[in-house]
Amino acid sequence: MTNSKTTDDAPIHEAPAIFNSKTRPQSADDEISNFAKVNYLEVTRHQHDQRLDNFLLNRLKGLPKSHIYKMIRSDEVRVNNKRCKAHDRVQREDVVRIAPIQLATREKPIISTEFANSLLARVVYEDEGMLVLNKPSGIAVHGGSGLDFGVIEAMREVTGKKYLELVHRIDKDTSGLLMISKKRSTLKALQQHLVDKTIQKHYLCIAKGQPVMGEQRIDAPLLRYTLANGERRVKVDSQDPQAKDSQTDIIIHERFMLADQPVSLIEAKPLTGRTHQIRVHLAHIGHAILGDDKYNVHDKSGVHRLCLHAWRLDIPGYETITAPLPDDMADWLPEQSTLRD
Repeated sequence: MTNSKTTDDAPIHEAPAIFNSKTRPQSADDEISNFAKVNYLEVTRHQHDQRLDNFLLNRLKGLPKSHIYKMIRSDEVRVNNKRCKAHDRVQREDVVRIAPIQLATREKPIISTEFANSLLARVVYEDEGMLVLNKPSGIAVHGGSGLDFGVIEAMREVTGKKYLELVHRIDKDTSGLLMISKKRSTLKALQQHLVDKTIQKHYLCIAKGQPVMGEQRIDAPLLRYTLANGERRVKVDSQDPQAKDSQTDIIIHERFMLADQPVSLIEAKPLTGRTHQIRVHLAHIGHAILGDDKYNVHDKSGVHRLCLHAWRLDIPGYETITAPLPDDMADWLPEQSTLRD
């Protein structure tokens, strides 16, 4: 276990403490049955080398992420009887102590068979280590922040698999390709590709205005901040040292009129993976995405969804994976558009 000076993503392993018969740790593979008492979870090979915050999110389903971080800061979570940080990594046979959680004493969310089967029907790729889902707009990828469940909880329920983990996340209102690992080794390999920037994600969006046809790069640092009501936002800020370098390549595919307004179909390829990156970068250059209630609040297009779709994945060692535009975006395109199907 590292001390308070540990660096980001450092492992937090040392020999676990000895527990008496009344506090024997349960396997972290099993669901917690009683949140109102102290729980001791023993890390298995399925969680080996996970960040602590992700480990807790997967075990404390339905608990807001903000509450989990507060628990860590308040020393209500310990690993091998040591203080820890959200970015620390748990190792196999580590024992994680979780203090009683009153907010999480709730019944397991009911996931309808119809909804679960509809997600199964949206799997566009699957092998022994990974599946890729064409997520609909309006569905969160995981529970929390007032949501009983998201895509990952529903997929675990319908498949009956103990090990299914998100490789990455996309916004609730963004549709399209979502990678889910079925094996720990696949998760680590894919996440390393993301760190190395060897996975290229391609998004399609409909944005206001009509930029010059062709390709361009948006290179503008992004800063996360919080509104007075607690909602998170992102903005371009070239002065704040906390802002992070961010680049997005865009290709203007088509320009057309929608509700008497000039709009464009744009392909966006984020070179970095910042929160809301495509949405903020396009708004920054004057071409905010239609239906974006955060960064295009004066939208007059009349669309009723965020027109952003995770369209294509180029992953080393895999064939290109694609998900066609959903009808509620494709219907806005001109009849002759090659990307309607």
